[in-house]
This record gives sequence, structure tokens and C-alpha cells, in this order.
Amino acid sequence: MQVSAVINSVAKWKGRQFHYQPVKSHVHPFLVALWDAVRDETNGLVDIEVCADNGGTKLAHLEIVDQVIDGQIQFYALMGSIMGPLVPSMNIQSLPFIFKTSEDVYASMDGELGNYFRDELRSKGIYLMPSGLMENGFRHIVTNNRPIHTAADLEGLSIRIPEGEVFEDTFKALGAHPVQLFVLELYESLKNGSLQAQENPLAIIESLKLYEVTKYISKTFHMWSGFNIIGCLSFWESMPVDIQEIILRNVKKYVDQQREHTVNLNHNLSDMLEKRGMVINVADTSTFRQHLGKSFYQKWKNEVGDRAWNLLEEQVGKLS
Repeated sequence: MQVSAVINSVAKWKGRQFHYQPVKSHVHPFLVALWDAVRDETNGLVDIEVCADNGGTKLAHLEIVDQVIDGQIQFYALMGSIMGPLVPSMNIQSLPFIFKTSEDVYASMDGELGNYFRDELRSKGIYLMPSGLMENGFRHIVTNNRPIHTAADLEGLSIRIPEGEVFEDTFKALGAHPVQLFVLELYESLKNGSLQAQENPLAIIESLKLYEVTKYISKTFHMWSGFNIIGCLSFWESMPVDIQEIILRNVKKYVDQQREHTVNLNHNLSDMLEKRGMVINVADTSTFRQHLGKSFYQKWKNEVGDRAWNLLEEQVGKLS
């Protein structure tokens, strides 16, 4: 239902939605469709421009989050663990081998655990969209020099990781040499040989054309990955409830579509990437779990806090 308002030539709530994937990706078209629908249903009162590749900015993720809090950028889509320095419990989304399926993630993040995250982020001036967690997929290790069969093959491997302590902690525990690097610099670093490996869902290998600069995909399913739609809390609260409801309804509609699309995309990409010349194997991840051990998870339980950990275990079962 559209708001009962006279059509305005000037938007009352105008802003930008940043995300760090290309235009031709499993993220951009759905965000465009979401905000196009909101613009139509609000008679142009809400006008949000979707900026792929973070609008060309070279700012770090947390610098962009700061701009969201300040209202310079109105919405952003990013991995939860990137916000770990602000809200430690958000690291849960990237903990290794916690989630078995994407449905486990959705049930957790669309439920009480997501509500807990929302309350925590609200205290920082951030609005976390309900049902606004977009799918990226389970992460795998991709190399240009050798396949990964067991954790021993990671010893000394120079591997790109995104911002976030949980990624660094995980790959150091596995014996690798993790290097934090912004995702849009990844292609060139693999091409020039300054990095030997990266880890991402298959959809990212396709969208960033990493098949051109890597050879081996070792399926590890070591972490789930997705993009949380967050907004500037003051911008959000400046809107009346009927406008908010239109946005929330479209967030759920188009995120549901994006999840289904990306799950299917990741399922079908193995064959496509093999045809592009990539060599795919399934790693023995039991050796990864042995390297991590109970102490790893105890440390992160302490880091994220008992309340968040208990809500997680209510959904996925006991973890220690």
C-alpha cells in the first residue's frame, strides 16, 4: 500500500545505500529493486541511490560505518563481524564451523539473536534491518599454487582475509599467514603474486572474476558469510511508522529473493567454474576443527558474551 501523500518532486528522505560488490553481482540488483519499490510506494518521498563498489571510495569498512552513524551515508550492507570492534557479539556470524546450513543462519539472525544484535547496534547509533541479512554463502579456500586437502596444507600460506579479528584468529590457528585486504583490491594482489590464496563463497569468485587469477578451489565450508543491511539510526527514526513499514516489507521481500537466488547460484557455480578451468576438491575439515580446538571457541564465547552465545546455542545446539 502506498502512503497517502501528494506526489512530491523532491524527496523528503534522500540518501545512499553503499555495498562493496560490483554492479553485476548477486547483491546489487536486489538492493536496486528494493529501493526502487520503496521509491514507488512512497510516491518519491524516500529516494535512496544504490552505490556499488562503495561508490568508488577507498575507505575501510569501519570508516564507512562511522559515516553511517554520522548520517553522511544512510545505509550500508556488510558482514557482521566487521562490526565486531563496535559490538563484539556480531563476530558470531563469522565463527568457523558454527552453522551447518544457510537455514540455520536465517533462523538465528531473523529470530531472537538478531533482535539482540539490533539492540546492541542501536546503542551505537546503527539500525539493523529486521530480515535484512543478505546471503553470500559458505566460504571456501581458493589458491593459485596448490589445493588444500588438510589443515597441514595451510601452513605458511599467504591468504587474504577481510577485516575482522575472528578471521585473523581462525587462520593463524590453522597455521596460515592471514593478510587483511579490502575485497576490491583482491584481484590485483592475486594477479601480481603478492598473495597466494583467498577465501570466499563461490559467488564472489564469479562476480570478481577471481577465476582469472587463481587455479584451485578447496571446498571447506569453514564459515558462513552474508551482508547485513544497516542504517543511520537518526535517519531511520526521522521517518514516520508508515514509511518504515513500507521499507521493512520490501527489505524482507527482496532479501528473501536474494537469498534464494544466491543459494541456487552457489549450488550451480561449481560446474561453471570448472568449465572456466578451475580445479575443485573437497577438503578434510575434521583436521581444521582439531587445530582450532576447544580453547578457540572458549575464547570467542568470552568475547561475544554469555547472552549472545546462549541465544546462538538455542538455535544450533551446544557448541562446547
